[in-house]
Amino acid sequence: MKKILIFLLFISTLAFAEESIIGKWKTIDDETGKAKSIVEIYQVGETFKGKVLEILIPEDANKLCSSCKGEKFNKPILGLEIITEIKEITKNKVWGSGQVLDPQNGKVYKCRLKLIDAKTLEIRGYIGISLFGRSQTWYRVE
Repeated sequence: MKKILIFLLFISTLAFAEESIIGKWKTIDDETGKAKSIVEIYQVGETFKGKVLEILIPEDANKLCSSCKGEKFNKPILGLEIITEIKEITKNKVWGSGQVLDPQNGKVYKCRLKLIDAKTLEIRGYIGISLFGRSQTWYRVE
């Protein structure tokens, strides 16, 4: 009986991981198709945030967010929080109501995240309504 309970707990943990945006994600540039960074998405209370854990393009490793405004101005992109105040908005694997920072241009966009499957995340940054924006596909890092 104890082994069955342990197995069921293990399976439920796997199911939760497949339904969650929490974890490390490899970002892919939507214009070049190249891997850019590893971003960790984590939960703080009822919201989710994301920060840059690793920069995969060697010549960008020490870049600063020189176009950012406010407290993020000239901060290293490595370690920078780029996703803020994301909330689960439906039970259909969609999160939103937050913001995403593009450290390349310093602009902050409204943000929607959609978990396509356990290993694929669509992130959409937009101004106004979601129709006016662009999407990237990120891939879960094991």
